[in-house]
Amino acid sequence: MTKAPLARLRDLAGQGDLAEHYGSVAGILADIAADGTAADLIRAGTLLKRLDPDLIKERHPGTQTVSLAVTGWSTLDGLIAPLTAELARHGWVLDPYVSDFASYRKDLSDTTGRLYTGSFEAVLCVLDAQAVLDRLPGPWTASDVEAAASDFGTELEELTERYLTEGSGRLVLNTIALPRSLTHQVIDYATRCQIGIVWRELNIRLLRLAARSDRIAVIDMEPLMAASGPLSDARMAQYAKMRLSDELLAAYAREVAHLVRAFRGRSRKILVVDLDNTLWDGILGDDGPDGIAAASTLRGEAFGAFQRVVRQLSSQGVLLAVCSKNDEALVLQVLAEHTDMALRQRNFVRIVANWQSKDANLRLIAQELDLGLDSFVFVDDSPAECGLVASTLPQVAVVGLDDEPALHVERLLMDDWFATPRLTDEDRRRSESYHTQTARQQLRDAAGSAESYLRDLGVTVAVSRTKGFETERLSQLTLRTNQFNLTGERLSAAEVTTRCADPECLVLSVRSADRFGDNGLIGAVFARRRGSALHIDNMLLSCRVFDRGVETATMVSLLTHARALGHTAVTGTYRATERNRRFADFYPTLGFTRNDSTEAEAEFRHSLEEVPGVPDHLQLANDFEGPS
Repeated sequence: MTKAPLARLRDLAGQGDLAEHYGSVAGILADIAADGTAADLIRAGTLLKRLDPDLIKERHPGTQTVSLAVTGWSTLDGLIAPLTAELARHGWVLDPYVSDFASYRKDLSDTTGRLYTGSFEAVLCVLDAQAVLDRLPGPWTASDVEAAASDFGTELEELTERYLTEGSGRLVLNTIALPRSLTHQVIDYATRCQIGIVWRELNIRLLRLAARSDRIAVIDMEPLMAASGPLSDARMAQYAKMRLSDELLAAYAREVAHLVRAFRGRSRKILVVDLDNTLWDGILGDDGPDGIAAASTLRGEAFGAFQRVVRQLSSQGVLLAVCSKNDEALVLQVLAEHTDMALRQRNFVRIVANWQSKDANLRLIAQELDLGLDSFVFVDDSPAECGLVASTLPQVAVVGLDDEPALHVERLLMDDWFATPRLTDEDRRRSESYHTQTARQQLRDAAGSAESYLRDLGVTVAVSRTKGFETERLSQLTLRTNQFNLTGERLSAAEVTTRCADPECLVLSVRSADRFGDNGLIGAVFARRRGSALHIDNMLLSCRVFDRGVETATMVSLLTHARALGHTAVTGTYRATERNRRFADFYPTLGFTRNDSTEAEAEFRHSLEEVPGVPDHLQLANDFEGPS
């Protein structure tokens, strides 16, 4: 009999092997999370937080640490265990700093303190109602609550501004749940309504802080409370000053892990779904098109609701694909004609329906779309198929469904796999862009040679200084581009804006189009003056335009510009990541010579004596005028 995942973790801990087997921890935690019990994940985190992060990194070189500072107004030690577990689910190790009790005001005020001088990826300022209630006189009125909330809101706005000015990481705030123990101290319903309005206005004020900068994130606690349980345990709140329940802290910890994933550019890009008993009720091969349902039966309505949520994700740039053991012709017939379907063939960038193994088909989809498997989320109702994919393709996030379709939506959204700091126009056009790849592939197949294909494709490239409205998209490119990202550096929109304003820096946007349409803003170059040379800090290119000469044209444009300005050389850095090794030799292909280098990092130099030409098959336009 297979042991429960928590028992397996306990066995490893009991044997002293947890650090040695840390590579298997993420899979074990995924199994625990799939059961949906926060308590077990907290117990797992309690075991894991005892591990020395340095020992884990010694045994597993390359394991990434997430350094977080925690401050607030109540006792927050209970956050560390679920936070450790949630980050470990992504293969990361938490390196926490927990500040003193009730110290957020001091921590965010003191620019010489640890929150400002430490190197934290994010500061979690965990707020609770007591930060407002401690400002009330006794006895109090609704007007006193309004004044206290206003005072607190103003204070937090000032502290946030100070952190934005003087701090360097990200600040994570949260809205504050209104405790019943406050509203029901008054006995008339009218005053309770007044307090409710005041409290919600405070939370709106908090939520609006996120609009000030993408270095500020605000976690809305209301949906977390609605899904996870009580605000607090009255005894723990009174005696231990733990004013947020274990369940709520666990839900908060999961949201923080999702934020870190988005900050680090690890959001998933494509949702691959099974069909039978996943998108519709029934087995198409056995029941036939008339025997399946996604709207016309009571149970089918649940599948229809699931389809509509999948379609909603797609409308925001999440790519959709099908991976199903089915007859393709029958699948296409259902997607074209079945009246129950909210999803149609046009919603999917790939439909793979055959009798091959699903892990092989997922590899095929990844290859055809030029996407890494670590950008995939796979959804299936079959435990066997989920187990196969989880074991053979550990990079793929697997969402296992069961035979209760009413829970499909909840399971799909549980881990917020596609959350991203901001949406851009390119996101909304992503599915359309991938659809045109099919037409390009048909042109390539008919062309007979790569040269003929590129000539017929009619590629245009435009390289220009980045405009203010493009900074969000450039930030997103740094966050979401993993293959052609020559250093792996991630930048917030605020950091992109800072570089654009720096007279020593040159920030370029790269756009491309071809006979099938506009690909949008698909690349970027971040460079800066270094003595008499121009140094490329990083260069990025979307995988959607690989192998069309866009990167060559961009570099030619930059080299020509540098020579025209009188620079003596252009230098560039390549820093190896898990995903960019394919382009480790990009610089030498364009005449750069290698200087100092190790396996992990290399410096290259171009003398500008002989600048390569623009590929014959494309047209290049430059616009280096104006401030960056």
